[in-house]
Amino acid sequence: MKSFSKLILPLLISNCLAGMAMAQEVADTIYSGGPILTIDDLQQSAEAVAAKDGRIIAVGRLADILVHQGDDTKLFDLDGRTMLPGFVDSHGHTVLGGLQAMSANLLPPPDGPNGDIASIQISLREWMDDNAEIVEQVNLIIGFGYDESQLAERRPPNRYELDEVSADTPIILVHQSGHFGVANSKALELAGIGKGSEAPPGGIIRFDASGEPTGVLEENAFFVVLAPLIGNLGNEGLKAFARAGSELWASFGYTTGQEGRSTPEVVEALRTVAAEGDIPIDVVAYPDVLVNRDFIATNVSMEYENRVRVGGAKLTIDGSPQGFTALRDRPYYDPVGDYPPGYAGYASATTEQTQDAVRWAYENDIQIITHANGEGASDMLIAAIDAAQAEFGQKEVRPVLIHGQFQREDQVDSYQRLGVFPSVFPMHTFYWGDWHRDHTVGPINAENISPTGWLKQRGMMFGSHHDAPVAFPDSMRILSATVTRRTRSGDILGPHQRVDVMTALKAMTLWPAWQHFEENDKGSIEVGKIADFVLLSDNPMTTDPDALAEIDVLVTIKDDQVIYEAEEGVQKGSFENNPFRNQSPHVGHHIVDAMYRAFGNL
Repeated sequence: MKSFSKLILPLLISNCLAGMAMAQEVADTIYSGGPILTIDDLQQSAEAVAAKDGRIIAVGRLADILVHQGDDTKLFDLDGRTMLPGFVDSHGHTVLGGLQAMSANLLPPPDGPNGDIASIQISLREWMDDNAEIVEQVNLIIGFGYDESQLAERRPPNRYELDEVSADTPIILVHQSGHFGVANSKALELAGIGKGSEAPPGGIIRFDASGEPTGVLEENAFFVVLAPLIGNLGNEGLKAFARAGSELWASFGYTTGQEGRSTPEVVEALRTVAAEGDIPIDVVAYPDVLVNRDFIATNVSMEYENRVRVGGAKLTIDGSPQGFTALRDRPYYDPVGDYPPGYAGYASATTEQTQDAVRWAYENDIQIITHANGEGASDMLIAAIDAAQAEFGQKEVRPVLIHGQFQREDQVDSYQRLGVFPSVFPMHTFYWGDWHRDHTVGPINAENISPTGWLKQRGMMFGSHHDAPVAFPDSMRILSATVTRRTRSGDILGPHQRVDVMTALKAMTLWPAWQHFEENDKGSIEVGKIADFVLLSDNPMTTDPDALAEIDVLVTIKDDQVIYEAEEGVQKGSFENNPFRNQSPHVGHHIVDAMYRAFGNL
């Protein structure tokens, strides 16, 4: 009897499974061997998942899933790793993130070594030495990520300190927020900025006591200098940024990225690279509504073409809260710098522009996502949506609030009433929470920045984002900040605004999928959805909350195909060993190759 069991029974089981498989869809891949978090309230976990033709065909117990095994089915062993749906970018800038990946790293710890101006100068010189051929070819030195709130001097570098690095080659530094910059004397000369120059509307040129520009440029004044310098890199440069940025996103587990303030040129560069097969993730682009509305109206689509589509329009009302350019409804608490009494920031778009842009979006059934950081900016946005809905009704256009760092609770109520989807920025509690507490809004109001607790209390869906290249698109840092709200100094900023891990994960998966009108295809592991997954080193549901940021993204899978796999031995937070960190010579070879492809023909 034992002999029968050992020899015959396995054959019977095998034949039975084979027969069942003939009656079932045969999977291309079956995933099992580790925790699977589905983000599906009806079935929150599973033992196995089967996929065919890039779609999920079964989720459940391993024994049930194995009926989909055929001769050619790949058995993907999770090997104890935790599988989740691929992360959906609620707000970021995939192409500009490529700039981050390919420029001198000026970020402060923990993302870079720059704690003072001298270290910034060192980082620039090292980047110049490592990329001498590129600097010569494109006649430009660019650094990304300085932040005066984290510098010992508590001020940005000036033109003269950049001239010490190079007086002959244009240098442009991009603030970590992306809303400011510093130019050396050569870059200012090329931009035609000198003593007595007037800033464009919505921007500021800073001058010293003698009336000379310091090199520091705010908002629109910075953009009008940056755009020509970057534009000199040409279409090939944009294509290189698109390649590098999308690969950077994939390295943090994102299978859908966002290009959250694009232009027609950026969209066309994305499309070109995607047609060449070099965009590993889906990317949704939102061109600037104040730049080219005809392009938006004729290109908006729910269908991806080679993983790229235009999802709607982007409006920017104000600036950076940590840089004191967000429009508040009251004075800043203790701004660092030369500000007049009662200073409350300023708008980069007028009330008329805001009203007109939102009205146009509703009239044309186009989704509009709006950058509004300060309370004053939210007041402008709420009034514009109120007016549009009074005229056109509450259409299913899913308007999105981007950032909303400083919100009053009545504004949260208004956004709920208007059906606005808040895409908030909990990472601010880590990167700038101490700064907000001490300088921007003060210790009381800082407790309510990025108010995810208020959103959850009201049963509202929301997205949590990284706004890369403001920070790396670090999915686990987002998760940690949303759950713990711990600042760099270790303070917990607004414990009542913390949310549980599952809520935080939904804000990175299912809910931003809804934000992009893609909830039927993405955001959870359910039958019929796209086989987009991420594998993590630990299970977020059982990890100590204070250790969430240390979880590693090990594998990213798009359409049932591996698009990223971490190098063996790379540890979270190891700046030098991460091939996607932006400090050459540690940049991955594919990014270096992209730089030479981009710049070699200019």
